[in-house]
Amino acid sequence: MEKQERHSGEEWDTDLETEDPQNRRQSLSRAELYLKACQQTGTSPVSSFLSHLGEAHLNLNYYGLGPLGAKALAIALQCDNDTTNLELEHNGLQAEGVRYLMKMLQRNTTICSLNLSSNQLHLEGANIISQRLVDNYYIQSIKLSGNDFDDSAAKCFAEALSSDYVLKNLDLSYNKICDKGGKYLGDMIATNIGIQVLNLSWNSISACGAVALSDGLKVNSTLKELQLSYNNFGYMEAKSLGQALKKNCTLVLLDLSSNNMDDQAVTLLCEGLASNNTLSILKFASNPMTDSGALTLLTTFKNNINSALEMIDISSVYVYENFLELLEQVHQKSPALTVRYRVLDSVIRNLSALDVFMRFLKERNETIMDFFQALDKEGVMEVSTLAFMKAVKAAEIPLDQGQLIWLVKKFDKKCTAKILYSHLAQLS
Repeated sequence: MEKQERHSGEEWDTDLETEDPQNRRQSLSRAELYLKACQQTGTSPVSSFLSHLGEAHLNLNYYGLGPLGAKALAIALQCDNDTTNLELEHNGLQAEGVRYLMKMLQRNTTICSLNLSSNQLHLEGANIISQRLVDNYYIQSIKLSGNDFDDSAAKCFAEALSSDYVLKNLDLSYNKICDKGGKYLGDMIATNIGIQVLNLSWNSISACGAVALSDGLKVNSTLKELQLSYNNFGYMEAKSLGQALKKNCTLVLLDLSSNNMDDQAVTLLCEGLASNNTLSILKFASNPMTDSGALTLLTTFKNNINSALEMIDISSVYVYENFLELLEQVHQKSPALTVRYRVLDSVIRNLSALDVFMRFLKERNETIMDFFQALDKEGVMEVSTLAFMKAVKAAEIPLDQGQLIWLVKKFDKKCTAKILYSHLAQLS
């Protein structure tokens, strides 16, 4: 396609006009109008558009429309009353194509969801879209992922949306927004009263940008979902977010996956989770946290009787026996909690040790007290761990070495080399 000449503001009013007078254009069907617009712009019609006329969801992703294809589409959609969701991802629209679409949206009052991801929009495109969003009355969702938006672009959006109350979903993921951009968006969050879902994943926000976002969260009253994966967040960012979660009372989903948060960072985040009563989904996979951090998270949930958490995703973390035992306790009071994690087969096997031991005793019509009392020759209500292990092996109880060691640790929690077995009577 030949590159179209850019029009001035005065000429833009006629950008979407066909050669037909106004009354003639109204008499054309949308299909005829679109075909005529394609002929006028020298572009090939998209058959998918023609075959889905009249449908609310119009998916034209990956069709290679280009700027002039966008112009033809914009002409056809000016007076459309059916389409509510327009998908135009990866179409090479560039700033020129977006200019036509934004002009179309001045007349079309039906489209409320727009996907312009991966269209090489850059700062010029951000400026054009922001100018439209300043007077936004209809667009509720806009996806702008992967358009090389930088801090200056973030500033455009932040200024346009600082007092917006219509837009509910803003996706700026996979861009090049850094600390300054994060600060602009944080300031926007502090004043915006409409956005409920904000996706800033796959950017480079950290440090002061993360602090600004956290400060915005402290006073924001509408944001429900915040996605911040792949931003290299670490200790300082976790501290800021932890403080924000103490005051925020609207956020229900926080995605911190694939950052750089270790066990120390988790502890700082938990300072906020300890009192937060609205967050229901926490995504924390692919961070350098260990089983220790996982225990901190779960313990924080257990101790916060007002916690609203329903799902914790730590699916990249290998947890051990202590975590799984704590999770079992938690599920007794909060059966709806879902925790995604990883566990080694050996850990599962170790956790079955007590069941194997008790099942063996039951088959011999013995209680656990019978077993220990037979070893306690002096009747002092304690048995050495070494004597216990020898007795288990002598009885040929089917426990491997790992299971036996775990069972000893369970009975001798303080590592005294002695088992005070009186408290085990409840297991009988």
